[in-house]
Order: sequence, then structure tokens, then C-alpha cells
Amino acid sequence: MPLSDQARIAAERDRPRIVALWQALTALQSTVSFMNTGAHPDDETSAMLAALRFRDGVDISYACATRGEGGQNDIGTESGAALGALRTAEMEAACDRLDLRMYWLSTGPEDSICDFGFSKSGDETLAKWDRGRTLARFVDVIRTERPDIICPTFLDVPGQHGHHRAMTEAAHRVMDLAADPGFTGSDLPVWQVRKMYLPAWSGAGQSYDDDEPPPPATLTVPASGRDPVTGWSYARISQQSRVLHATQGMGRWVPAGAETDFPLHLARSHVAGPDQDLGAGLALTLRDLDVPGLVAVQDACYAAMAAFPNTAEVLSHACAAVQALREAVQACPAEALREVGHKLARKDEQLTRVIHLAAGVDARAALQDEVLHPGDRTNWLSEITAETGEVTATPHLPEGWSVSDETVTLSAETAISNPYPTVYLPGRAAAPRVDVDLTVHGVTTTLGVPFEVPPVVLPGRSAAVSPETDLINLDDTRRTVEIAVSGTAPSAAKPGLRVPSGWSVTEYEGRLTVTAPVDVAPGLYELALTLDGQDAKSVDLIRRDHTAPRAVARPAVAQVRVVDDRLPDVTVGYIGGGNDRVGLWLGRMGLTVTDLSSAPLTDAALSACDTLVIGIFAMKSCPDLADAMPRIHEWVRAGGTLVTLYHRPWDNWDPDRTAPYRLEIGQPSLRWRVTDENATVTVLAPDHPLLTTPNHIAAADWAGWDKERGLYFAKDWDAAYIPLVAMNDAGEAPLRGALLAADVGRGRHVHTSLILHHQMETLTPGAFRLIANLLAKRVG
Repeated sequence: MPLSDQARIAAERDRPRIVALWQALTALQSTVSFMNTGAHPDDETSAMLAALRFRDGVDISYACATRGEGGQNDIGTESGAALGALRTAEMEAACDRLDLRMYWLSTGPEDSICDFGFSKSGDETLAKWDRGRTLARFVDVIRTERPDIICPTFLDVPGQHGHHRAMTEAAHRVMDLAADPGFTGSDLPVWQVRKMYLPAWSGAGQSYDDDEPPPPATLTVPASGRDPVTGWSYARISQQSRVLHATQGMGRWVPAGAETDFPLHLARSHVAGPDQDLGAGLALTLRDLDVPGLVAVQDACYAAMAAFPNTAEVLSHACAAVQALREAVQACPAEALREVGHKLARKDEQLTRVIHLAAGVDARAALQDEVLHPGDRTNWLSEITAETGEVTATPHLPEGWSVSDETVTLSAETAISNPYPTVYLPGRAAAPRVDVDLTVHGVTTTLGVPFEVPPVVLPGRSAAVSPETDLINLDDTRRTVEIAVSGTAPSAAKPGLRVPSGWSVTEYEGRLTVTAPVDVAPGLYELALTLDGQDAKSVDLIRRDHTAPRAVARPAVAQVRVVDDRLPDVTVGYIGGGNDRVGLWLGRMGLTVTDLSSAPLTDAALSACDTLVIGIFAMKSCPDLADAMPRIHEWVRAGGTLVTLYHRPWDNWDPDRTAPYRLEIGQPSLRWRVTDENATVTVLAPDHPLLTTPNHIAAADWAGWDKERGLYFAKDWDAAYIPLVAMNDAGEAPLRGALLAADVGRGRHVHTSLILHHQMETLTPGAFRLIANLLAKRVG
């Protein structure tokens, strides 16, 4: 569908043509290509890349292993594949700001190369990813992009994230494998990366704590300057990109004078001569490539840059450059073309972008419908004009799509949208798009323009199922689960559920009520959605203002965990930061819960609660919560139970004021977390009521956990707190700050860094028993 008028105005204001033209022109000055490598979206070294691209004209790219699906989410509750799809879209938006070519090793939500949670070991990571698959995918990326230089963001040293370590180790290996014709993991033409640099800075910080110092710098990439046209520092340009990683809370203002340069260490080289600068030993411009006719092309590129901001002169020189370039390519010997053809193709793309901007091409295209299904029809709309030259537009559609006049039709076999595309190339939109042909000064160039809102194709037989996970607690009288079915396609299809033996289903006004037997046994049960009796897909349609829409489809199955957990006799108040659903799960357990996330924390509101739960990040996300803590402390002293779930040190957590007694959260987080979800748990206070009442917490309650035990463990605490458990990753000392309890007057404070919110989402049985105990009132 088209953007609203307001959104179009904002987008045009955000990207002035004169800035876009200048940034496009800067690419014409170099033929050097530089690939940054990392493990997650947001690992890219944005400020260095901004300087290389917009100051030096270097062709930049980023190879990333995972989609970040195991990370945190600062803006919502998307997790797993849905979070991976959202972070993929964020990375693409960030790439647009840097003109950064994007490649992923992970090809889909089921790929072994995934963000499985924090790891402290590169060997563990590569074992889970499948070392052979990881190297083969990485070699494919290198052979496709053909960079001159590769540079990991992080070092392979103890104290660093295992995913980072794995990608740096792999970078060393693929430098050889990509050039090896005997490597059987890729059938693409071989490519020899010329140089590999490592960061000569420490990756330590809030999360990591490198055990070893970085290698010595052999050169420095200056990045503390300013762009001469916009006046932006390269650090601020980088933050215009990083702020789009919103799920990770990225984006910060860099004051003037706070910019940094980037020291690098030359780890390997296949070029001769001293390494005095990044481009030493490489072909720096078209003039340095051994192809006749390219000197004239480069001269025309320089002339186009020098003509800025005179768009007519820029256009004339750029057209002359692209015409001479195409003639040189036609006359180029096949052997030389195999070696440098990718650089010449990139220069053609860069010149095309300059020509369209200089000619004043204003191209907008949209489909009438944003969400489509196989067999659907929609119309395409366009506004295409140019100040100079002749311009036409033609839809460029994927297989299974067709166009007649203004009508676009999807066949019944049309593939659904891929939420995990493996490549993203700014300026080269993937289909479906509109190809805009411009003829000016005797040259025709074609630029692919994405639809204003990229359409999402959903499965032909699909519906949204809500909830997808639910809980029945035998200590409660409820034995029913209500399943809402929405977005049904085809719209007239009749929904139904396949349920376990003994369960029943009734339908009323579009809702399916599932009833379990009174004597249902504890366990995990599946309810499969059908449409007209056939299996259906469930869809997560992800819409965020800062990204293109995404959809993740999977079998439409709701899971119900049946537990037999005793509940404390308490009324619970819940304050959430929007990053967990703990309040919902407490209600599903059978507790009485009042959501106080947006309500004033008056004395009356507190007095109505026996227990108050503060969810993850809530100290940061709820603006009035920090000011309310003294009142909450008084409520605790009067007999209330306060439960705080894990927070990061920078989440407005004051070690001396947030908790009733001093409680300091450890950082960097690598030192204060247990990543092994199966790590042994040692009970330090077996008779403490939080481990015995109303449920006896036993070894079985620590089994079957997902992703990890916990993170941001407490580092130091007042003597009033009793550590209840200890745990550690292999080869490390036990950590005692995962679960602390202190008597406070007649009440109690419990702080836990265990990821109970995540375990409840994954229906881990022990998490429900444990949190039920944490809510109980203090007795005596």
C-alpha cells in the first residue's frame, strides 16, 4: 500500500536529494572493497565504515552469522524467529544509512547457524552452528562479494562472546578456503582476499571482558573528521545507522570532540610492500586496474565529483563515465574481466545512482495492498518524473507474479515472503520492485526502486492463533483455553482444532474454547489449527515504523502446558517494562494480578497488593518507578513482598537506592551470567521457605531450561540478603548472586537474575513452581 502523505513528507525531509547525491558521488573515487564480519546484527563497526564509505569511497560490506534471534528486545515481546526477522529488517534499514552491502550466513529460522544465546566459547559455538556448514556459507559469501580486505569486529580471546570468537576464527580459515579450488563446500569461482585486519582495540565493556590485550596497531583508520557537505561527523552518521537497531536500544548522541579513530592490526597479507595505509598494495581506483579505457572513466568520475553541486554538470560527466565504462567492459579480455569484472559492475551501479539523482528522477511506486496471499490480485501505482531525460517504469516481479496494465496477479503457487533473505544490497532492490529506465545524454540506465511498503505474501491457508502458548494449573479450577483465530485466509475457511484424546472443542463467535479433562495429567499438549479440515499456518506479521514489514510463518499449533503447582494466597501487583509477559503468566497460573505498569503507585494501590513484581528493564522503562522506590520500601517494611526480576546495571538501577538494601549488579555481563542452561544448581539454603513453600523445589525443577540460566547476576550485596543457590559455567567459580532474599521489616525483598520470564514463555515447568514460591508472603 502507499505510504501516507505524512510518512512521505517525513521520508523526503529525512533524505534530501542534495545529500543523497553527494553521498552517491563519494563512491566514485575508489575501487577498494572492505568487508566487516561479525556474529550479530549491530556488531558492525559503524563509525569506521561510515568514514571508509563516505570519506574514502571504499565499497563496504558486512558478513553476519546470525539474525540475533536469541538476543534481548528493548521495544517489544518478539522473540525467537520473530525477533530474528525484526532484527534482520533493522539491519537492512541500518545498511541503507551506510550504503553497506549485507550478507548473512544463516539462511532461515531453522538454520543451525543461529543466535542460541550467550556463549563463552568459540568451539562450543562452532559445534552448535556446525563448523563445516559455517565455513561453507562464509566461503560462499566471500566468493560472492569478492572483498579485497576482511576485518572482524572482535578478537578471538577469552572473555569475549563465543559467537564473536567463532566468527573471527572462521575469518582466518575462509581467507584460505575461499581461494582454494579444492574446497568442496562451495561451487562459486575462487577468490583470494588480499588482506585481513584485526581490531587493535579491546572489545571489553558493559558485556565483555577480554582476558588478553589487543594486538599492536599497524595502522589507524582516522574516523574523527566531518563530512564536508553535511557537516556531520562520521560518528554521527554511524549513529544514524545504529539507532535503527532499536530492539537492542542502540543510538547515542556523540558530542563534538568525542569521536574516535580505529587502530587496526594487519594479521595476514597477500600483497607486497609496506602496509602504510588501508589501500596499500591494492588497486585504489579504476586507473589502477589493468583494463584499457578505465583512465578516462576515472577522470570523468572525478569531474562529476568536482562539479557538485551543479547537477547538470554532474549529470553530463557521470553519463560520459558510464558510457566509457561500458565500452571498456565490452573490449575487456575475458581473463581480466574474471578478475575485476565485479568492480566494474559495481562502478556501473554507482554511476547509475548518481545519474538518476542528478537528473532529478522522482520515482515512487506502491502496491494497493500490503498483505497478499497466493491467488490474490492487486493494483500497482506509481509517480515517476525526471527533470532531465526520458523516464519509464516497469514492475519487476518474482516467479509466480504477473502484471497486466495496472493489475498484478499472484499465482496459486506463489512463494510466501522470506523473512530471512540472505543478501541485502542498498540501491539494488530485490523483486518485487519497479525498474526505472532513464535515457539522458544518449545513455540508458536502470535503477530498481522498491515499493514504498514492501508487500508481504502470506501462506494461502493461514491464520493467526492467539495465544500460541498457554498454561493450565491443576491447583486452579480453570480447565479451559480460549483460542482466538484471526486473519483467516481464505476468509471463508472454517477453523477447527485437532486436540488430544479426551479434550473437547466448542466454537462461539470466532473463538474456539478447548476444555481439558478434569483429571488431565501434567505435561505438554498440542492443539493444531485446521482450516476446512486441512492443516494451517500461523503467521507473525511484524510491523514497526522504523523497518519494512516482515512475516514469519510456521505450523499453526498452540501448546498448552499442564502443571500441578501450589499457589501462595496472595494478591499480586505487576509492573512491566514492556519486555516480558510475566504478569500474564501469573494470571494463567491462577493468581489474582493487577497490572500497575501505567498506574500511579499510590499508597492505596500498594496496600491492595500482598506482592509486587517488577519486571525486567522496568526501572529503565517506567519513568516514575525510581522515584516511587522509597514508598515501595516502606510498603515492604510494613509486610509487603517485593520481587525484582533481572536488570542491567544501566537500567536506572542504583545499587544503593533501588533495592531496600545495597545490591550491586555485576558487569561486564560475561562475568556475571551462566550460559549453560543445564548448569548444575547447588542449593545453599535448602530450608529457606522460598525453596520449600508452597512448592518443594527439587532437581527436576532445574531440568529442561532453555537458552541459559540467567544473566546480570548480583555482584555484591548487603549482609541482609541470603544467597539461595549457586551455579557456574564449566571451568568457572560458582556465582551466588542468581537468587537473593532479604527480610525487610515485616516484609521481604527477593531479587533474581534467573531468566524466569523466558522460561515461562517456553513453558518450562520448574519456572512456574519457582516463581510461585517467590511471591509468597513472609511468615513470622
